[in-house]
Amino acid sequence: MARLAMQRALEPEWIDELFEQKRGLQYTRQLLFSTTVELMSVVAVGLRPSLHAAAKACKDLPVSLQALYDKINGTSPGLVRALVQGSATRLGKVLAPMLGGKAPMVPGYQLRIVDGNHLPASEKRLKPLRGFRGAALPGQSLVVYDPETDLVVDMLPCEDGHASERTMMQAIQQQAQPGQLWIADRNFSTRAIFCRWQERGSCFIVREHGRTPSPQELEPMQLRGRIDTGSVHEQAISIEDEQGKPIRLRRVELHLEHPTEDGETVIRLLTNLPAWELTARSVARVYRFRWKIESLFQRLEAVLHSEVQTLGHPRAALFAFGVAVMAYNVLAVLQSAVWVAHELREEDIELSSYCFADEIRTHYAGMVMAVIPTAWDPYDSMTADQLAEVLLQIALHANPKSLRKHTRGPKTSARKGYVSGAVARRQVATARVLKNGFIK
Repeated sequence: MARLAMQRALEPEWIDELFEQKRGLQYTRQLLFSTTVELMSVVAVGLRPSLHAAAKACKDLPVSLQALYDKINGTSPGLVRALVQGSATRLGKVLAPMLGGKAPMVPGYQLRIVDGNHLPASEKRLKPLRGFRGAALPGQSLVVYDPETDLVVDMLPCEDGHASERTMMQAIQQQAQPGQLWIADRNFSTRAIFCRWQERGSCFIVREHGRTPSPQELEPMQLRGRIDTGSVHEQAISIEDEQGKPIRLRRVELHLEHPTEDGETVIRLLTNLPAWELTARSVARVYRFRWKIESLFQRLEAVLHSEVQTLGHPRAALFAFGVAVMAYNVLAVLQSAVWVAHELREEDIELSSYCFADEIRTHYAGMVMAVIPTAWDPYDSMTADQLAEVLLQIALHANPKSLRKHTRGPKTSARKGYVSGAVARRQVATARVLKNGFIK
């Protein structure tokens, strides 16, 4: 299943054609861009620990290692974005017949969740960084996630690790369409961002920032009922667009029964959704879908090798992250296939991306050695519907219980209190502690 999904998402002919369209100053002489994507995908899935190891294991690499790294260091962010967008579109066509009977999360709307992801500090292998004592940030990305298909549908890479996410949003919003509902945190709560969504005909639910956009209140706050986390209030507000024309919005306040980790007891949301389409209580519930993108970032870090700290060049690090995102989309297709084939329900079982990736790491290399390359050729001519049917047939042989997620209970937070440095640095033998039953 993984081989067939990757074959559709990372088809070499399509990748090389896309490279010719988005290559910028790069060119193809001996090393095809599809080869670099294939090598990086091996690293992203965890079949090889590094790009160097993947290149050494490649028997027919036509260039030197230095030429390979030069190729990756020159990959433009626009090309990485086009790769993510294109692969998501190709896999989305395969998912469509699988998920055709699935009820939408918000009837009448296509959900989009957007958030930023900063890559962690890289190793200082680049010569200009060797004398720098602080952290070297290789870049960041704005990620657009579709929670209904579990696919990352867009990613805007940025080489500047200190660039403002708000300024990057303008390029993302050019893809916004009518009928879409965008969800974002308070970092994107600005007048300009709201106005651009309004101009594109898209709806939004965004947590209100303490300072922006400073809307004008049109009516007093009114109680609209309760949900499981607290009481919900609502009022009509207004902001002005760039021409000074008023835009009427709704402010929804959720008064929490229990404060958040930051001690906040009130969450304020701004939306342009009409009240007759989504009530204030429904707006508060829908905003909770935003945590799904945080869970996505955790899975990218824990399940896939998305943060290659040995790649210090910004373009190389962003290219590695983009390929990891495409690998995540492949895992999402496999999970959906198993889910649909076995007619699972959310209340019965939750599948684990880690278990899927572990299965691939364990068996993929042996399968590639055992199966001749030409055996995969007939699947290239399949339509998306035909490939979806094949994946569902193979998924029937999977054991969902071996792929389920094992969640742990909630952690209890207890303040440790102050102790002296001598006590904090003490060492104990675990065997002696277990034998005595306490620490002296």
